[in-house]
Formats: sequence, structure tokens, C-alpha cells
Amino acid sequence: MRRTALAALCLAAAATAGLTGCLPGETKADSKPKGPFAGLSGGEIADRAVKATTGATSLRMKGDVPEDEDGGTIRIDMALDKKGECAGTMNMKGQGKADLIKTGDTVYMKYDEAFLRAQAGSDSKAETDGVVDMLAGKWTKMSATGSDAKDIAGFCDLDSVLAEAGDVNSDATRGRTTTVDGTPAIVLHEKDGKDRYTLYVATRGKPYLLRVDSTSAKDPGTITFSEYDKPVAADKPAGRILDLDKLGS
Repeated sequence: MRRTALAALCLAAAATAGLTGCLPGETKADSKPKGPFAGLSGGEIADRAVKATTGATSLRMKGDVPEDEDGGTIRIDMALDKKGECAGTMNMKGQGKADLIKTGDTVYMKYDEAFLRAQAGSDSKAETDGVVDMLAGKWTKMSATGSDAKDIAGFCDLDSVLAEAGDVNSDATRGRTTTVDGTPAIVLHEKDGKDRYTLYVATRGKPYLLRVDSTSAKDPGTITFSEYDKPVAADKPAGRILDLDKLGS
């Protein structure tokens, strides 16, 4: 996998960056708020959402992430926790899928043929066919501390993914109430220059961030957050597993 793709995952996964560095924006909607979070401004709600979200022990993150290298899109669906465990899938621009599991000190990945061919780059057809024959549809493993896996392992650490969301000074404005996948939520609006962000914060239970819609030219897309504080099913795959560290030695 290209390292640029992994870097894009890490950056866009911290979609809560949309909560920071925004322009002043208090409106009448904030002056006498009623209902959920009565008495709180949009910025105060956003601050509570970031605190709750970064305090979670685990979550599931799903959505479209920009790919820096060629302007494409990575679609991710990943559960991860603060122990560095993760399990999920990623698609590169719709060109195939890779499954990912990290548990303990090992990263497991399984690629389909379309994914492998999309990553071939300048490799010859014979080289690409060889990689496909060897890897397609098969589970592989790598040491999480090895050079080829450390970026992936970093993405699986929830603390690292949400690291940039800690320092918040939000000027969000309150919007309507709605639901996100059945959970009652309040809509917040953020702006940073020409960029616009719409945030959905849970109004029942802890004020977790449920969704971020971004119209930023740099990081457009939607990320949803769910399954807070639930165990991550990061189990070692069953059956034969190819050891890529041994194959590359």
C-alpha cells in the first residue's frame, strides 16, 4: 500500500480538525438556545463533543477520505481503540478492497485482486501477475514495528488518530435537531475561510461526535463515528497466513 494513502487516512480520520481554528460565528440561534444543550453556545457544545469523543476507549469510523497523491478517494470502515487494536476495510477509489486487522504486535492484511493491481504502479505485467497469484484473497501478516507496517499500526491507535483534536477553540453555531442512524443529534455549523463543516453531536447520553460533513477543498467528504466504547473484534484470522516479513528477507 502506498504510504501517502496511509497518511491521508490518518489526517482525514481526525475529521474533528474541522472543529478548530474557525472564524467567529455567534448568531441569534445561539443567543437563547432551547431544548438539547439549553444555555450552551454552539462552540461550547463542540468543545464538549471533542472532550467526549477523545475520551472514548474505542469507536468505529466510516466514510470517504481524500487520497493525497492523485486526488482520489479512500473509503474506510474501521473499528479501533486506545490499545492500538483495529479491524476493518478500506477501498481505494473503488478499485478493490483490503481487509485490515491489528492485534498485539502483528498487522494482518488481505487484498483482493483489483486492489493489488491498482497498487502495481510501474511494475511489469508479469510482476503484477506474480503478486496477484501470491497474495490475492489470502491473509498476510507483518510485524507492527516493521518499516512496512508502522504507518498502518499508527492508524490503528485511537489516541494517535484523534491527537490533533485535543486543543479546541470552536466558534460553531447551533443548527436544527435531527437523528444520525437513529441517535438524536444537534447540528453545528463551522467555517474556516471558504471551508464549511457540518457537525452532528449526540444529544442523548454522552455528547459524542456522530458525523462530520466537510466541503473543504482539501478534505471534502463525510466521516461517521459510532460504536463508542465497544470491544474491537481484532482477532487473528483463521487458516493459513503468509508471513511477509519472511518473504521479504
